[in-house]
Amino acid sequence: MERRKFLKQAIVSAAGSALIPGIVAGRSLWEEQPPLIIDTKVQGRTFSHFWSKCVGAGRAGEVLRTGSPWLEHLQLGQKHCGFQYCRLHGIFHDDMSVYQGGVYNWLRVDDVINRMLKAGVKPFVELSFFPREMAGGAATAYWWKANVSPPGDFSKWSQLVTNFAKHCIEKFGIGEVSSWYFEVWNEPNIRATWDGSKSQYFAMYKATAQALKTVSPQLRVGGPATSNFVGDGRFDGETEDKSKISVTAGDPEALKWKGVWIEDFLEYCKQQQVPVDFISTHPYPTDMPFNNGKGTLRGVDATLKDLQWLRAVVDKSAFPKAEIHLSEWGTSSSGRDAMHDALPSAAYIIKANVDSIGLADGMAYWNLTDSGEEGSGAQSFSGGNGLLNYQGIAKPAFHAYRMLHTLGDELLYNKDGIIVTRHKAGQRLTALVYNYPATLKTVPPFGGTDVAENTLKMGEAREFNFKLLNTNKDARFNVEILDRENGNALNALQQAGNPDALSGDQLRLMQLRAMAVREEQVLSNNTGILLIGKTLQPWDVMLIDETH
Repeated sequence: MERRKFLKQAIVSAAGSALIPGIVAGRSLWEEQPPLIIDTKVQGRTFSHFWSKCVGAGRAGEVLRTGSPWLEHLQLGQKHCGFQYCRLHGIFHDDMSVYQGGVYNWLRVDDVINRMLKAGVKPFVELSFFPREMAGGAATAYWWKANVSPPGDFSKWSQLVTNFAKHCIEKFGIGEVSSWYFEVWNEPNIRATWDGSKSQYFAMYKATAQALKTVSPQLRVGGPATSNFVGDGRFDGETEDKSKISVTAGDPEALKWKGVWIEDFLEYCKQQQVPVDFISTHPYPTDMPFNNGKGTLRGVDATLKDLQWLRAVVDKSAFPKAEIHLSEWGTSSSGRDAMHDALPSAAYIIKANVDSIGLADGMAYWNLTDSGEEGSGAQSFSGGNGLLNYQGIAKPAFHAYRMLHTLGDELLYNKDGIIVTRHKAGQRLTALVYNYPATLKTVPPFGGTDVAENTLKMGEAREFNFKLLNTNKDARFNVEILDRENGNALNALQQAGNPDALSGDQLRLMQLRAMAVREEQVLSNNTGILLIGKTLQPWDVMLIDETH
């Protein structure tokens, strides 16, 4: 499923620089609005592509279903977005048959891991949930009955983790397994997914970390994998105290948002001498999981602020070298949010990620695909949180990650909707430009199709005029435009008449159109100057990538 190759065009100005079609090019424009000047020979700041470190991809048991498109979708994500790791729920759930009658069985787990490795992706192992025989009670989560009641002691759990780690090393080798991440549980601060207390989770983390490190000190372990940041004290105690909820009152930005359990977790591990190789948490920029789904939209810079808080807490802790992983993140955690399918999500994803450069080691979008239970719906697009819908049709959010993956690894400029990078190998340039409307002070609102359509109408067009100095002489740059008409699967579906079901031919056409962004070419002049002048409508994204 490759992007359609459009006819390349270039318009050469009097200055000798090729300009993309549709710009207002003329002497008066540059005199009235002098372009921003960016010198591409300045010393760049090295940065990592933390946005492609990991992606969430549903539940382990879903991977093994006959006819599941999961592997194909993971291969697409790795190929186009560069995802290095994959995180799944429920590796120890009963449908994986890992523990029955005191006997360990790793056949299904091996199958899942082999499929990941086949796609060129490593496991970010979420150690969850309890096999039924180990659970301390009858509490379950989700329709598929994940066992979430902690036992009275964690001896059997420790033995399970030990056997699992030993098996993985025997099967895949210590060189491979030591490159994985082992995360303890999923959102234990939420009663639905952990029917226990904070202290019980900390005790389980200790038992798990010690089990892994006993097998090999090279294995990487982390937590606490807690959910959204909060602006109140509801999670300060052993369990959630709903009497302290205050986030829905007044101005959300006036509250002091903080991570859940993280400071207590770090202090506990210090006091108990428990290893912490990475900190993980899930700061979606809304309060949606709480308050019966009527959560509060946070400011557009919520993720940046959360990471700044997290970075400061880790730096002053006993574990300043611990990596920071947002092991779940997205515009919202809802599996029925029309914004996941819409164009505005792409501009927000790009903005939130490039604003956060240097603050995280991983920021895993949840979810790669709508092919699991959380994402699949009655229609082709039902607000599932996948980058791809069930049928493998790319959403604008998929393009956001594809374009982020195209960036270089040396940062030259990053401000006000423009990021310019250089590739250390080969010294070629790549830039991203996006129009996130200044009038919207929050993250894109969640809701139904009416909310998504109204959001698309927000904001004003914006002119981007800038000059890149000291590029390669007569260099060719490929330009991609993601907008309402191009790379937007919803628009393509509407043009097809919004059919309830897609025929085979319609599906293939939709897959092509969803990948077909608008493509053009520009050239720098013979003195190494590239002039860019382009008007972007609200939510549009433009990628400028030097080709050799």
